[in-house]
Amino acid sequence: MEESLLDLVTVSLDKDKADNIVVIDLAKKSTISDHMIIASGNSNRQVIAMAGHILKKLKTKAISKVNVEGLATGDWVLIDAGDLIIHLFRPEVRQFYGLEKMWGVEVAKTHGPKDVRSSKRTKI
Repeated sequence: MEESLLDLVTVSLDKDKADNIVVIDLAKKSTISDHMIIASGNSNRQVIAMAGHILKKLKTKAISKVNVEGLATGDWVLIDAGDLIIHLFRPEVRQFYGLEKMWGVEVAKTHGPKDVRSSKRTKI
């Protein structure tokens, strides 16, 4: 069975020790994308590294149209892969912008993805 794009990214984030991984199902809320992933890294360097790993994995899946913003600074990196939008933040920046609140999501208890067995991912 082929790994889904969503699983590919969440597993990558888990391996990179991302904090507070939140997956928001946008399919019934918006036409911009099917899912949004929000995660935090503890430093600019970690955020940039997580983004780089995701971009390499997307390239291996032949995802041709990927737009990236913020990679140079690492405070907030946005990766738009069409059906999947990924926001990677430093914790202070994530708290300041509050994207989860904008989408009507309370940051609830986190639980592990079925494939990763982590304690860091919330699926909404």
